[in-house]
Amino acid sequence: MKVSALQDNFAKGLSVVGRAVPARSTLPQASHVKIETDEGRLKLVATDLMIATTCWIGAQVEEDGAVTVPARLLTDFITSLPSDRIELSVPARGRQLHIQCARNEATMSGMDAADFPPVPAVADGLALTLDPKTLRKAISQVQFAAASDDTRPVLTGVHTLAEGRELTLAAADGFRLAVHTLQLKQDVPEKVEVIIPARALREIERLITDESEEVEMAINGARSQVMFKLPDVEVVATLIQGTFPNYGQLIPQSYATRTIIEMRQFLQETRIAAIFARDGAGIVRVQLEPGEGENAGKMTVSARAEEIGEHRGDIDVKIEGDASKIAFNSRYLQDVLQALDDVSEVALETTSPSSPGVIRPIGNDRYVHVVMPMFVQW
Repeated sequence: MKVSALQDNFAKGLSVVGRAVPARSTLPQASHVKIETDEGRLKLVATDLMIATTCWIGAQVEEDGAVTVPARLLTDFITSLPSDRIELSVPARGRQLHIQCARNEATMSGMDAADFPPVPAVADGLALTLDPKTLRKAISQVQFAAASDDTRPVLTGVHTLAEGRELTLAAADGFRLAVHTLQLKQDVPEKVEVIIPARALREIERLITDESEEVEMAINGARSQVMFKLPDVEVVATLIQGTFPNYGQLIPQSYATRTIIEMRQFLQETRIAAIFARDGAGIVRVQLEPGEGENAGKMTVSARAEEIGEHRGDIDVKIEGDASKIAFNSRYLQDVLQALDDVSEVALETTSPSSPGVIRPIGNDRYVHVVMPMFVQW
């Protein structure tokens, strides 16, 4: 192999695939990144056997070839080089990568590219074309609600349902539930229901930040793999097998009190209360008092910790229904409000101190968030 590429492009490509490299692996090849030529471009591949990321960068190819080298060593070295052209070469039937850039040279011992874990092909299934901004928003509003531990593997994923002309993403960890429904440009030929690892969707959210072209999403016929195709990048993930909870039953269909709140004020008061809640089991109390006549209602956000102190903050709100009070985990509240950063107002629907609270963005019926309450002494 004999290839040259710009240092900036090479470093960017390594940063894209590097997040798929596992911190620890019993398979030595998984800690490597595969470098190979592909139709006049340089192809970089990394995988942790559950998620595989492939990135193509522009290059000048003189001789085709492939090799795998330790990902961390290669990335640290390439990102340290000056912004210049990098020459890469591997001797025929050799496994050593020679790198030259400006006045720097290095040789890295690699492995045979044929021993690198193969990236599964995703074909003969559902294929959708998605708007990148819409998809990114949907992912950002649900992925944080997925479980972070593997006690129940299905909860570490995002339930994905394609039916009719809608794609619904839902995540839950036993304490909260986030559901976002996207409108598709075309009808889905058949109902498809899978669980995509939340970690894979977080990677897609990160990758499409600045993309303007549409994203292709494909699920194979066996419902075992999903692929997201972006310009110059492909991410393939192994789907989580199992039965996701029937989350439709978890969304309350009625409420006793509905409060309309300015989102940024709500977030600000929650953040302030969270400072005191850190030493008080993370509990933030919310008390709602309807206004009289034309007077606005009042929402009081408070937190207290024994031997530390307490905080109270008031917000003018619009309240429909009875006076109410409920307590939430401060982190859960902050997570959902931060995800609604483009919303001016949210509605908080409550029934009792022991019933779930529901948060909905005003003017958007495609998102709903359910948070379980915390039991406190009032």
